[in-house]
Amino acid sequence: MFKYFKGSLIFTMLCLAIGAWLGWEITHDIAGTLGVLWIILVLGVLETSLSFDNAVVNATVLRDMDAKWRRRFLTWGIIIAVFGMRIVFPLVIVGIAAHLGPIDALKLAATDPVNYERIITGAHVGISGFGGAFLGMVGLTFFLDEDKHLNWIGLIERPLGALSQISGLAIGLVLLALYGISRLIAPADAMTFIAAGIFGLVAYIAVQAIGSVLESDDDAEGSDGATAATAAVAKAGLAAFLYLEVLDASFSFDGVIGAFALSNNLFIIALGLGIGAMFVRSMTVMLVDRGTLTEYRFLEHGAFYAIVALAAIMLLSVRFEIPETVTGLIGAAFIGLAFLASVRSNRAEACDVVTATGDHIHR
Repeated sequence: MFKYFKGSLIFTMLCLAIGAWLGWEITHDIAGTLGVLWIILVLGVLETSLSFDNAVVNATVLRDMDAKWRRRFLTWGIIIAVFGMRIVFPLVIVGIAAHLGPIDALKLAATDPVNYERIITGAHVGISGFGGAFLGMVGLTFFLDEDKHLNWIGLIERPLGALSQISGLAIGLVLLALYGISRLIAPADAMTFIAAGIFGLVAYIAVQAIGSVLESDDDAEGSDGATAATAAVAKAGLAAFLYLEVLDASFSFDGVIGAFALSNNLFIIALGLGIGAMFVRSMTVMLVDRGTLTEYRFLEHGAFYAIVALAAIMLLSVRFEIPETVTGLIGAAFIGLAFLASVRSNRAEACDVVTATGDHIHR
């Protein structure tokens, strides 16, 4: 197991070293420096523990990627996750909201963290609309799939599978959710919320479209040669990589906003959440290599139930204050129940095999 988390542990040590330097530069005090290191560790642990459903969903995509793209997910992906989502994304939000350029937004984060926090949290409505709509599409598309034959909670999943013939049903459900929740908030926020949600839908459709275009290109080539096969693998890997990065971004929105409860320093937050992001990627690769999703057949279902729940919570959070801990506990509950259901199913299947074998020998 150590081999999967070796890189994450090294990355953690590096982040803590940077955090120690940063803490000393900010406080010029040992106690203050230790306090900064403690915040970084807490953020890392929270991000890791609350993102297991993210790791499971990532693993469902990553298991179909070749070894090269898996390595890129761990290298390029972590750069995008840490620097893109934890540093660049908040700066972009602040720049847009405050009409600042990139350099001015960075200066604001470094010199006026209180005002920086105010601007970021003020963008919560738009972030929740975008992330909630995207994750809602991810979760609903899994259940509204006519080719999905394995059901965990049949009472829910069988009727949804039967409705999969209705074109655009997932989009319609998400749009209805956006409209219904928008009626509960102020008109100005409602417009922002709906617009952000529409962009979330467009982002999901765009990612799916890229994958479809790349697959259609492969079919059009129609060659059996090694070069064509290599190109097909590369295109499929690229499409899956893009999907994973947008998915990871949607998962991280709440974490980035929620981290301000512990610190309003952009760089401290980036270090803590970056540690969590690295461990999530390590868990993802471990789940794929060990075939955990195949062995525990309902684990994937539990993760997608957690995604639907997270999407609903993100959308409702524009009207109701929902602690991030509650979100994490709901996700953990779905994953845990799915794991137990998988264990019971495996035991029942093993008993059936033993019974059938015994009857055959007896005869």
